[in-house]
Amino acid sequence: MSGLVRATSGAVAISGRDMTNARPEAIVQAGIAHVPQGRRLFATISVAKNLRLGAYLRRDQDVEADLVRMLDLFPELKDKLAREAGTLSGGEQQMVAIGRGLMARPKLLMVDELSLGLAPKVVDRLIDVMKEINTAGTALMLVEQDVLVALDVAERAYVLEAGRIAMTGKAADLKDDPGIRKAYLGL
Repeated sequence: MSGLVRATSGAVAISGRDMTNARPEAIVQAGIAHVPQGRRLFATISVAKNLRLGAYLRRDQDVEADLVRMLDLFPELKDKLAREAGTLSGGEQQMVAIGRGLMARPKLLMVDELSLGLAPKVVDRLIDVMKEINTAGTALMLVEQDVLVALDVAERAYVLEAGRIAMTGKAADLKDDPGIRKAYLGL
């Protein structure tokens, strides 16, 4: 969906417009931002520059105001703006990656493996921010291997097996499904 890998089947439509195999910058302009697995920050440049890079296609005057908003979402970063992003903890790097995605002002923010390699306390903090972002009007797509994390935050869930949708439904219903509980939660 983010244009990083060419589609071999299916279609991607954004607001009714076919975006299948569109270039990543066209997809960002159409309102989709992608926070990739592994964060993929520019490790040797500052946190502030990493955040501003999320707004590289924007031509409005509100970029600095949005940077302040990112620091309101992630106050842990306020005293780290001048530091190289690669020197931050994994949780702080994930905050920068999410903030960078939000700087594009997306309609949809896709986050790949939010919890990967992070302490449970940090994951809980990020989940709270995801809920806040969603409540403020940004749609979220979360790809997550930690089934409990995914089902706790999602309204709707898709369970993939070998690249195919095995189950879909309301997250609360899937969380209570005996097959899901046995196969994915060990219960």
